[in-house]
Amino acid sequence: MLQRSIFFIALVTLVFPTLSHAQAEIVVDTVTIQKARVLEVTNQRDIILPGTDLPSQLQTIKAEVLEGTAKGAVVMFENDFTQLKTGDLFYLRHLTNELEGRDIYSVSDTYRLNILLWLTAAFLVLLFLFGGIQGIRGLASLCGSFVLIFYLLLPGILSGYSPVVVSIGVSSLIIILGSYITHGFNKTTSAAVLGMIGTVTITGIVAFYVVSAGQLSGYTNEEAVYLSFGTHGGVNLVGLLFGGIMIGLLGVLYDIAIGQAVAVEELFRAGTHLTRAEVYKRGIRIGKEHIGALVNTLAIAYVGMSLPLLLLIQHSSTSSVAVLLNSELFATEIVRILIGSIGLILAVPITTAIASHMLAHTTGPSGHAHTH
Repeated sequence: MLQRSIFFIALVTLVFPTLSHAQAEIVVDTVTIQKARVLEVTNQRDIILPGTDLPSQLQTIKAEVLEGTAKGAVVMFENDFTQLKTGDLFYLRHLTNELEGRDIYSVSDTYRLNILLWLTAAFLVLLFLFGGIQGIRGLASLCGSFVLIFYLLLPGILSGYSPVVVSIGVSSLIIILGSYITHGFNKTTSAAVLGMIGTVTITGIVAFYVVSAGQLSGYTNEEAVYLSFGTHGGVNLVGLLFGGIMIGLLGVLYDIAIGQAVAVEELFRAGTHLTRAEVYKRGIRIGKEHIGALVNTLAIAYVGMSLPLLLLIQHSSTSSVAVLLNSELFATEIVRILIGSIGLILAVPITTAIASHMLAHTTGPSGHAHTH
């Protein structure tokens, strides 16, 4: 018995360090993504995806790597992702398992940058031709907005600052920067800016309450999950959701606030005898028509982005409509639509009231406000 015990202890002493050393030397797979071109497609056939009843196509691809350390290398692999043809450009995913000495190739994504560049060029040409100096100002405003989002909003949320304060603050800066760059420094623009900032502040408070009361976590898509894991939970996803709602509101808020301020200015120009109360009443009448059009536009835009969710409602047989609407995925989209619509509605009376006060008795050439 004693001999067996001594033998077991000796065996554990010899084997355990070896196992520990092997575990310490576990090598993580290396993944690189490189641009490649399809040289040849062979053996294309129909298959059924394992574990599902979904039909798919499988093809054997011979491709040449066009960049990186493996430039010029020719590889062959089977592809059941996006179907390619000879001459197509794509991004090749190369997984290297150093422990087993294996190289695994697959299609990461098709190459779309050329299409995006052509589309961008067409947009810029049309903007310069038909937008003129105003179009250039709008583009400069857009670039400035992106700078504020990437260098203030996102770092602020990542650093753990209050998402309400950061989102409302950055939204206000975007409003100020974009409005004055695009429409110039005048009282009409200032009235629109004050109206937008007031609307964003009120809407932001409402949005924060709704997100909190609805217990929305921000885990509504795979990007949020990857971001949470990638930062070890360091990102406030609720704050990110709140920031997204506020930034999404700005696009249409610009339109209605500037439109209301200009409408009030023109009413004062056309009817110098009108009082502030009369102009406010007429401005609200114009705003009602604007609200109807923009709320419809906003809702349809969100519906267009959420078509897969709507199809899920139509084809779901395991859950009732109430259960699906209550799920965070659907509830988040509904909150986006309703918060955006509330912001648009509030912008009309707020901006009209401010503009009616600031632009009273405006006369002079059209384009700039002059108060006497």
